[in-house]
Amino acid sequence: MNRLRQSEPWLQQLCEQLWRENGVSLEPVLKDRPVRLLDATTIKEPGKTGSQWRIHYSLRLPGVQCDHFQLTPAKGKDTGEKLDRFPFHPGELILVDAGYSNPPGIAAVVAQQADVCARLNPASTPLWDVQGRPFRLLDKVGKLERAGQIAEWRVQVRHRDAVIAGRLCAVRKSQAAIERAHRKIVLYEARQKGRDTPQARQYACYVMVFTTLPPEEASGRQVLECYRLRWQIELTFKRLKSIVQLGHLPKQDDASSRAWLYGKLFVALLTEKLARVGSAISPWGYYLPEQTSHPQSLA
Repeated sequence: MNRLRQSEPWLQQLCEQLWRENGVSLEPVLKDRPVRLLDATTIKEPGKTGSQWRIHYSLRLPGVQCDHFQLTPAKGKDTGEKLDRFPFHPGELILVDAGYSNPPGIAAVVAQQADVCARLNPASTPLWDVQGRPFRLLDKVGKLERAGQIAEWRVQVRHRDAVIAGRLCAVRKSQAAIERAHRKIVLYEARQKGRDTPQARQYACYVMVFTTLPPEEASGRQVLECYRLRWQIELTFKRLKSIVQLGHLPKQDDASSRAWLYGKLFVALLTEKLARVGSAISPWGYYLPEQTSHPQSLA
């Protein structure tokens, strides 16, 4: 166990090296901002009676460094996806998906003098305009008619007595992306009634991000480009689950759990590299030169 704890920095450096070799560019659009990606995923230990756990995970860019880790049961009190379970530092920019889009979570980030870029969930995060009136979301985003068209609006989020000023940045999806989103809604409808509504289908035509970043620091386009980096934490979870069969986490402490995860992640990244390099390896040990004439026949 002590060796596992002490191996965390070494395994982390191996992972960072492989990320760079795999050609992943993770430099945030906003160069002067420390950026973190937050998310959670559920895992099940092997076996029919294996327990289900939720990993609450934070990655820091550009090194994709795990800087916070928490393991909770998948069900029960205080086990859900919440921003207030993470510590923040002044000046950080926090990128999260719609599961964290709610006024208490946004307020928790702002209270620690950090900023947030959150994929908007209209159902859980009502918006208000600068005059304090309900923000007419569908009327506004409905004016984006071309794929790639971007707009932003000054809005507010309210939590208890606090009024949090921010912006809504939105872009219309491509037709192919809209069709994929509509198919996803239909699949949700098959499992949970009430998801397939005309309003939900309209919202599915756009990517909408609420941010507390001031406009003089980042344009709407920069906010949306920066939010795209959030997908890296999804890829991290996919590597851990699909390639290295995540399960049986050591639960003694955070250090051993992080080191164990880095070891799993390293195996996943190394597998990707071997698959890429292996496809170009020839059995005779070198590349054939470009053919400039017909092969010579030997008598």
